[in-house]
Amino acid sequence: MFGRESKPHNRIDSLIGATTRIEGNLFFSGGLRIDGTVRGNVAALPDQPCTLVLSEHARIEGEVRATHLVINGTVTGPVFASESLELQANSRVKGDVHYKSIEIVRGAVVEGRLVLHTAAEAKPAGLKLAS
Repeated sequence: MFGRESKPHNRIDSLIGATTRIEGNLFFSGGLRIDGTVRGNVAALPDQPCTLVLSEHARIEGEVRATHLVINGTVTGPVFASESLELQANSRVKGDVHYKSIEIVRGAVVEGRLVLHTAAEAKPAGLKLAS
């Protein structure tokens, strides 16, 4: 909220229209708006501030990862917002929601856990090899 490290990317560079259906993983940078359906994971490229907007008609079956995320559609799978997440009135999320900053509007539904993202979680855990 106050003193954010990165600001939302307000420009939409790409659009997936309401009649478009994608089967497979989708990777993007900049701003992406989805009005259609994606069966697969949707992820922003790492180390780049990105904004993902899901309209009320959008449907995603898979994991969603973005810096800034606005959901007004349906996601079946876990959601990861490394900076900000806005769940609008028509949003339906069936999966755990990981966030740093969150805004939930009346009417939004989450069937899963709300998990606050902390700096400690951002660091990769050391791997232990079985002997």
